[in-house]
Amino acid sequence: MPNRLINEDSPYLKQHANNPVDWYPWCDKAFERAKKEKKLIFLSIGYSSCHWCHVMEKEVFENEKIAKFLNEHFISIKVDKEERPDIDKYYQEVYQLLNQRPGGWPLSIFMTPDKKPFFAGTYIPPEPKYNMLGFMQLIQKIAELWKKKPEDILNQAKEIDKYMKSPNEPKKAVKFDMNIIEKYIKNIKAIYDPVHGGFSSKPKFPQTSIINTLIKIYQLTYNSVAWDMASNTLKNMAKGGIRDLIDGGFYRYSVDEKWLVPHFEKMAYDNALIARSYLNAYFASKDEFYKNIAFEILDFMCDFMSQNYLFYSASDADSEGEEGKYFIYSYDEIYEKLKEDGFNDKEIKEILNKLSITKKGNFEGKNIVRVEDLCDFKEKSRVFKILKDIRKDRVYPFIDKKIITSWNAMMIETLFIASRIDNRYFEFAQEGIKNLLNRLYINDKLYHVTLIDKEPKIEAFLEDYAYLAIALLQGYKTTLNEEYLALSVKLINYALIDFWEEGKWYFSKGEFKNEADYTDATYPSSAATIVSAMLTLGNIFDEKYKKFSFLTLEYYSEKIYKYLPYCSLFVEDIIRFLKDDFLIKSNKENLIKCSKKIDFFYPFINLKEDVNKKYMLCNSLSCFFESEDCEKILEKFQELK
Repeated sequence: MPNRLINEDSPYLKQHANNPVDWYPWCDKAFERAKKEKKLIFLSIGYSSCHWCHVMEKEVFENEKIAKFLNEHFISIKVDKEERPDIDKYYQEVYQLLNQRPGGWPLSIFMTPDKKPFFAGTYIPPEPKYNMLGFMQLIQKIAELWKKKPEDILNQAKEIDKYMKSPNEPKKAVKFDMNIIEKYIKNIKAIYDPVHGGFSSKPKFPQTSIINTLIKIYQLTYNSVAWDMASNTLKNMAKGGIRDLIDGGFYRYSVDEKWLVPHFEKMAYDNALIARSYLNAYFASKDEFYKNIAFEILDFMCDFMSQNYLFYSASDADSEGEEGKYFIYSYDEIYEKLKEDGFNDKEIKEILNKLSITKKGNFEGKNIVRVEDLCDFKEKSRVFKILKDIRKDRVYPFIDKKIITSWNAMMIETLFIASRIDNRYFEFAQEGIKNLLNRLYINDKLYHVTLIDKEPKIEAFLEDYAYLAIALLQGYKTTLNEEYLALSVKLINYALIDFWEEGKWYFSKGEFKNEADYTDATYPSSAATIVSAMLTLGNIFDEKYKKFSFLTLEYYSEKIYKYLPYCSLFVEDIIRFLKDDFLIKSNKENLIKCSKKIDFFYPFINLKEDVNKKYMLCNSLSCFFESEDCEKILEKFQELK
């Protein structure tokens, strides 16, 4: 018989609806029952495409013995972290406090009946292994302690609660100057892998904020070290493994240093951000290799991961209960298909070698397609079609069809940028922003998430305002549509009222009052993102937004300088603030023509429509160059760098 999760909208919660665990969604009834029955609370947080969430469900939450004990001694609550990032953010910070390292998913939290946490873990196996206590042993110990010495648990929870409520204010502001570029590159070099690219050993995440900031530093200064680190990383990521060479798109991260073996989930935010990194590399180098990969990503997202011009949140790592089953190949099946298609033995051997396909395999006896040489090879399109055809008979991984405002805004921003190169992306960007606003901006209220056929319920967080404002400003830059500009101003004003306090930004201020991340974690900091939007508005609309930007940068400056590599978007914001954006003014017809070229010349150019028949080049204070020719305006940027 299904549990309460059967009535929830979240696909992740519905995945657990038939567990024998007596799950509640996050709701007052669960906490009221916990208090009434004086039971501890077990909180489990995850998301639908998370491999280890599936493992824990299969091993632990489908275990009748474990479920029976949980149901007798605990109130169990399930949360979709994509639906409620505010809840997840708070308890991830609890995990980090208790374990002195970053958390992850599934997140496993034990709390008192009044919601105060006292224990935090991630994946916990059913029985002891990996030097970990088994879940059954853990809940038995906790239940016994609660029965015999409840004051021990209550005191521990009280101490944690006290620490979580203590302010963590910066001690002083740091004066910033352009030396930040040199310091930043020095810090990045210290964590950079010169062989395989990337900015850690393993596991490896794309860390697009670092890549983008390095590329923009190169565009500003021609610093070859910055370019080499960014371009080497992008080229190694493109070889396959983390990149799906057959269907397109990138997986979330690689478990090894070579980008070879990924966890196979594909997230909307990753693909939006990675596509933008490749577009930025194209603008900096004019090398179509980068552009083609960006377009491949966007084509995948538009073809596989969208409906009504809106983008689904993620596709799963697993299918038919196995990680990567849809994506990997056996040696024999590829060999036979190539043979059937008319390739001779010599040709097959060359193709298999090119694709890193061996009898031994490179992933649990099977093969992940990878090309060490990024140059196209003879018959590539024919071979890739054969590999795609093999996948047609397989079960495609589960797709979580949540529509998340911030993640859709990331995709729309990238699509607007791509449309300035190739107009075929313009319809998706324009219709996407229209449909997103229709679905999630209702009666002047912005919402965080919905399903295509459902009404939204959860109000927006800072990231939704920040990323949507940025997407609207890219829309304005592409179309000069004043409605985009006006709405971006409105959203920023709402955010300043709801989430800002004298330089500090909050991610959420409802049930959980969470300070916004200043580091770029899963994706760029929402505080740094909204500063980026305000710097643009300060340049093209009202200088007061640049003052708000300064107050934010000043507030976080000590932490930014302490953790430079992990505050890359804030570093970019500081550089923008110091150098100032440039503004091209002219009539709409002129600006639309010029907009197709500006990205290649300087990373921080804005456009503003006026009645002038000529082009005027300005900064925030004054206009200083005029020409009837867009090319001459753009050439001027070479002198200004």
